Amino acid sequence: MSAFASVTARRIAAAALTAGALVSVVTLPASAADHARPERSKVKISDVQYDSPGRDDRSNRSLNREWVEISNTGRRSVNLDGWTLQDEDGRTYTFDHYRLEGRSTVRVHTGHGRDTDSDLYQDRRHYVWDNRSDTATLRNDHGRRIDSESWGHHRHGGHR
Repeated sequence: MSAFASVTARRIAAAALTAGALVSVVTLPASAADHARPERSKVKISDVQYDSPGRDDRSNRSLNREWVEISNTGRRSVNLDGWTLQDEDGRTYTFDHYRLEGRSTVRVHTGHGRDTDSDLYQDRRHYVWDNRSDTATLRNDHGRRIDSESWGHHRHGGHR
């Protein structure tokens, strides 16, 4: 093999190695995205029924028609043990040994009832949410505000 052919062969090999390196760099972000951290679950207040339909007669039925829905929009379940739901006057409901499954919703009723996966009860004998204006605030077990929903002087509307 001539010296010229040897130099050409080395240049071709170097070009091939360079091209291979460039291809691997270009494909790196795509493969890195495949191994990205899994999506974090997002817990939020998804709906509020602060004005119990019908007469406000403080019956358990009427109290339980006042509720706040908490939704987990992620795929993973979230342990809500120690989380709180609070109104502007400081009335607080604390979640106790409750896990909200991924892509699911729980309705927190004001009155008495038997807790299930989809319905929890504050066991109160008086309404919590003010019909004219109030704010529902959801906090995690470290007291960090996760979400809030306001109506009345904060926002116009009835059933969100």
